Amino acid sequence: MSWRNRNHPTFWAFLVHRLSGIALTLFLPFHFWTLGQAIAGEAALDGFLRWAEQPLVKASEVVLVVLLAAHLFGGLRLLALEFLPWRDGQKSLVALGGALSLVVGLAFLLNLA
Repeated sequence: MSWRNRNHPTFWAFLVHRLSGIALTLFLPFHFWTLGQAIAGEAALDGFLRWAEQPLVKASEVVLVVLLAAHLFGGLRLLALEFLPWRDGQKSLVALGGALSLVVGLAFLLNLA
């Protein structure tokens, strides 16, 4: 791959899709640990939920939702590439996926308030 192609929007879409997938993979064990707190008992879960009310944790939740949406819409873009006829508007699909990811994150953030 030449350096010239690394400044193309579809390269950045590829990079965001891969990095969001890695971030979600790293989050998954923490998610399972949290579910385990519910099994451990009410006191353990209540303690975790009190900790989760911190502003930094809430901000991390918003980032996580945006990463999940970016991964979802990036994956849908890739499926469209694979199964639909070729289109010249790949930059538009990248922009649409990014915009939808931010809309989902904003909707989640507004729901927290």
